[in-house]
Amino acid sequence: MSAETNRPHERGFSLIELMITVAVLAIIATIAYPSYISQVTKSHRSTGQTKLLEIMQAQERYFTTNNTYTADLTDLGYGSAGAVPADGGWYTLGAAICGAGISINECVLLTATPQNSQATNDTTCGNLTLNSRGQKGETGTGTVDECW
Repeated sequence: MSAETNRPHERGFSLIELMITVAVLAIIATIAYPSYISQVTKSHRSTGQTKLLEIMQAQERYFTTNNTYTADLTDLGYGSAGAVPADGGWYTLGAAICGAGISINECVLLTATPQNSQATNDTTCGNLTLNSRGQKGETGTGTVDECW
């Protein structure tokens, strides 16, 4: 008998088995990571939408008392006159008159502007808008139905 046949069976992985495992993991990661980023982006967008609706409710309460809307968000109890950060810092929100020839007591436009990685990842929707007439909008490449 040779010395080779008397040796106990060695345990472990061959290089080929290890390379196949790494290749399978790379394929799974290539598919899963973009899907994960998409879901995180949608989650952050939901935060921006929620904050827009919250501020619009405050605008309506303000209108009930003062018969006008306000572009100064400190009038609504928010700490900043220009822009209010949404939870997590993914959006800043601001208020303005709806458009030329329209007064602030007729219509107010709220805008959620994406910040940080949300600005980079959410080119489909871009800025989210909501006015006091209930019209929703977006400035990205997508549609209102996709973004709201």
